[in-house]
Amino acid sequence: MILKGKKILLGVTGSIAAYKACDVAREFIKAGASVRVVMSEAAKRFVTPLTFEALTREGVLHEGTESWANELNHIDITQWADVFVIAPASANTINKLAKGIADNLLLQCALAFDKPILIAPAANTKMIENHQTKNSIKMLEVSDMIVIKSQSKLLACGDEGNGALAEPKEIYWQTLKTLLKDDFWSDRRVVVTSGGTIEKIDDVRFISNFSSGKMGHAVATALYLLGADVCLITTKQTKNIPNEIYTIDVEDAKEMQGYLTDAIRVAKKGVMSKPSINNPDSIGMIQKEPYLFMVAAVADYKAKYPQVGKMKKDTTTKELAIEFELNDDILGSLDKQGIKTIGFKAEMDAKAGLKNAKEALKVKGVDAICYNLLEDSNSFGSDENAITFITKESEINLEKKEKLFLAFDILCEAKKLGD
Repeated sequence: MILKGKKILLGVTGSIAAYKACDVAREFIKAGASVRVVMSEAAKRFVTPLTFEALTREGVLHEGTESWANELNHIDITQWADVFVIAPASANTINKLAKGIADNLLLQCALAFDKPILIAPAANTKMIENHQTKNSIKMLEVSDMIVIKSQSKLLACGDEGNGALAEPKEIYWQTLKTLLKDDFWSDRRVVVTSGGTIEKIDDVRFISNFSSGKMGHAVATALYLLGADVCLITTKQTKNIPNEIYTIDVEDAKEMQGYLTDAIRVAKKGVMSKPSINNPDSIGMIQKEPYLFMVAAVADYKAKYPQVGKMKKDTTTKELAIEFELNDDILGSLDKQGIKTIGFKAEMDAKAGLKNAKEALKVKGVDAICYNLLEDSNSFGSDENAITFITKESEINLEKKEKLFLAFDILCEAKKLGD
């Protein structure tokens, strides 16, 4: 489990969205984390402490339970936790946090906490858009607190606009990113391609392959969680990945090649660092060698003469001849100078597959190949995978597991290629 051994303190304030904190706690627990909860008195009007005790199997800290005979107090519980997540954070809590006010147990925990704090605002649109609240949010960000943006949607009060709590999954992703940050990948620009390209025959028909994009999306997600600056170029919908991953949607190989060339050029320029309250002069360019993970399954062929509109069915014959031509070899033709490149190769030939993958390492001129032996077409779209990570010096077998966990294993090997 990805959060095994991690300790999370979840703060719940008096917002109508307090019930969603139950889903946030559940996400953390499913991932293996130990979770404890601190509630403001206002939060108890929306959700009872008993609900969180049932979910976490831990006592909940609030005015009625604080004790100095055990760890259920605002000092010991903050020393226990690795990260403090306040979700939802009401407008009242946000404004008090920015001013250093600590007139309830939750705010006392925040003032005593010297590790990462994440804040997920939730309030009525007028309250969250009030200049005082907006200024407070900016102050918290400058103070190195991580603010998880609220959503614009229909609110419980009936108003429509900004103020809805971020989705529990997004709060989960942001917390993972804070806990899993890796110095090697942090602020390193990485480009990932994903999915199978779609090559038009006419405006309603195309040829493609069975690639689901799940492996590429898993690699992009793992990189994001480790702190990389990720650009994902994909042909597939991105429903189950963090919202902050910069995504470019493409269809065919030509479009992918164009965006990929531009993305690599940008990646080689480095990343602009952010100033902090502790080091306001820290802004500047961070130069780390970028990476490319070419996970996309680019169609080998495309229609030589794609038709405009819809081709009409010819009832005089039972055959249809379409002339195809080879697509450009995107990975083979890329300028790889100044960028570490990892290709992905799927094979169905158990005897020659490994040999073909090793040959691709030379022909494509890449630093590594992730070789995937498929059983049949049903292998596409599965939630698990196994990979052989091949370089000029070694072959590392990465055992079959859930694709996100496999992505972390791939990144461990890819890390060895870098500076």
